[in-house]
Formats: sequence, C-alpha cells, structure tokens
Amino acid sequence: MSVLGALRVPEELSARVPAEQRGTGRDDVRLMVSRGLAVSHHAFRELPGVLRAGDVLVVNTSPTLAAAVAGRLGGDAVVVHFSTRGDDGRWSVELRDPDGRGSTRPRPGGPAGGTVRLPGGAHLVLEEPVGMAAGSSAPARLWWASVSVGVPGLLAGYGRPIRYRYTERDQPLSAYQTVFARPSPDGAGSAEMPSAARPFTAGMVAALVSRGVQFAPVTLHTGVASAEAHEPPYPERFEVPPATAWLVGAARAGGGRIVAVGTTAVRALESAAGDDGVVRPASGWTDLVVTPRRGVRAVDGLLTGLHEPEASHLLMLEAVAGREALGRAYAEALRRLYLWHEFGDVHLILPEEGPH
Repeated sequence: MSVLGALRVPEELSARVPAEQRGTGRDDVRLMVSRGLAVSHHAFRELPGVLRAGDVLVVNTSPTLAAAVAGRLGGDAVVVHFSTRGDDGRWSVELRDPDGRGSTRPRPGGPAGGTVRLPGGAHLVLEEPVGMAAGSSAPARLWWASVSVGVPGLLAGYGRPIRYRYTERDQPLSAYQTVFARPSPDGAGSAEMPSAARPFTAGMVAALVSRGVQFAPVTLHTGVASAEAHEPPYPERFEVPPATAWLVGAARAGGGRIVAVGTTAVRALESAAGDDGVVRPASGWTDLVVTPRRGVRAVDGLLTGLHEPEASHLLMLEAVAGREALGRAYAEALRRLYLWHEFGDVHLILPEEGPH
C-alpha cells in the first residue's frame, strides 16, 4: 500500500511553469517545514531563519542534460529520453510517443534490434532491456542502446529538456539548471533536474553562508524517472569527494545537522556511509534504495519537492520523517494548496526538536 494511502493530488496543483514565470523569482515558492508531527508554513526566502549555524546542506552538482531527442522507429515518430551512460559506452534510453501537445506519453519498450533514426544522420540500436527480471513478460521501459555518435554532442545539437504533460510548454535548458550545477568533463549529467535545489539563488546561498550554514557538494547523475512508472531508482553514478566526507563528519561531531537537498543527495551521501554512520569518500555506481527498514545513517533532514502518492521516493521520505509525520505533512500541503512537481513548492523535513 502507498505510504500516503488514498491521498490524491488534484491536477490543478501541478506547477505548470517555473516559479519565476508565476512570481518574482526562483525563490518565490512556499516552504513547508516538518519537525516530527509539527508542521509550519513559510516562504522559501525564510530558509536562513529556519536553519541554524553549524548546519550543512548537501547539494548535488550534477548539471541537467537536454536529454530528449526526436527520432523515428520504422514509420513512427518517437522521442528518445537518454537516461544513463554505461561503463561500456552504451546508453539506457526510454522511447516515448509524442502526444501532439509538445509532451510525450509512454509506449511499449523495444523491440530488440530496433533502429531509431536520429537527427544529423545518427542512429541508435536497441539491444536489451535494462534490469529485466528473468522470465518477466512485462514490457521493459528502459533499454540499453548503442549510439552511432557521441551522445553529449547529439544532445547539445538536437536535444531539449525532458518534460511531462503536467507542464504547460517547453522551457529553455537554463530553467532546469540549479545554481549548484557544474559541467562534467566527460559531458555527463542528469536526465532530469535535481529539482529540490531549484529555488536556491546566489543571494540565498550568500545569506545562508552568512548565517553560518555550510554547503557540501556531492554528484549523482540522475537517470530517467518516468512520471508514470513510479519504479525504484535504477543504479546511478555518484561521487562523494573527500572534502565533503570530512565536512559532514566534522559537523556531526560538533552537533550540526546534515540536511540533504533532494533525494539524489540522500542517495549519494547514504551510499558513502558505513554501518557506523561515518561518511567516507566514495564514487562509482550506487544501487541503494533508501527505505524505512534500511533507514538513514548520515542524513538528519531533507529538503525536497512534493511527490506523487505512488512515487518510490516517498519510502525515502518516510525513512527520514516517519510514516505518521509524512502523512500529516502531505495532508497539510493539500489543505494549503501547495504546488507539486519540479517547478513547485518545497518541503523541509527536520528532526523533532526536544525540550529546551
């Protein structure tokens, strides 16, 4: 059963355009703060007053790619979502059908050996499903594909950001980059934006630093997380650098709280945390799925967007907040008409405060 039971999010609560097109800037979103069962409501610009000196915000520096490219499979128009580059040079991809309104809808996966013609004379060949269980008859959504050209160049020349039907129109790639994004030397990046960090501006970062809040960078290149499938995340490439591991350890020793900005930052940091809770430098691939049973070892709090009731990410949120607290927060978000999805409002989960 879903963490949130029968909760349903009305379509009108989907954020259809970025905050700066609805208001005065990226930080013109609302901030819901949970501390145990206590919920309070703020403007995002009030974040420096909610956090305290000694806290560490762990941020994902992965840039967002223009990962959607138009193509043709046989006589059909398709849109290819490039998800993740494998160590063997192949890419995991999802094929989608254009919906006639500038967005896409799911389509059955495959077939194996199918060739998709891409712009500029390029093509890809579908080779095998990604992560398909032996004997499964369900159509695979993601496929490993060999591509005839370098994908970073293809995306730079012909790609556009992935978007889903709840958004109103295409946006420039800059609308999907966070203030923390840094280009990767090999052209790697995220198929979908690490969106919890989207409301941050340079001014907000400066205000938080002045408050005594520190920032710790990690990198996790997110793959395609189809809005319809609600699957657990596939393996993704990550890095927790030595300076971040040291800062997290020093902050925890000094009583500071470690607050991840987004579920991607949780996955990266928890992948580098040992059974003893100590974060050590790490890089490579992570297949970690954070659940209430596994729990969190290095993260005290989480800043995140609002997720669909069926989303697998909610298991991670439950691991941080607890089931009852998460249910209460989402009921409050619905009651207060918070906006969902990557251009919407945000939710900060902090540890319950003890008696003073």
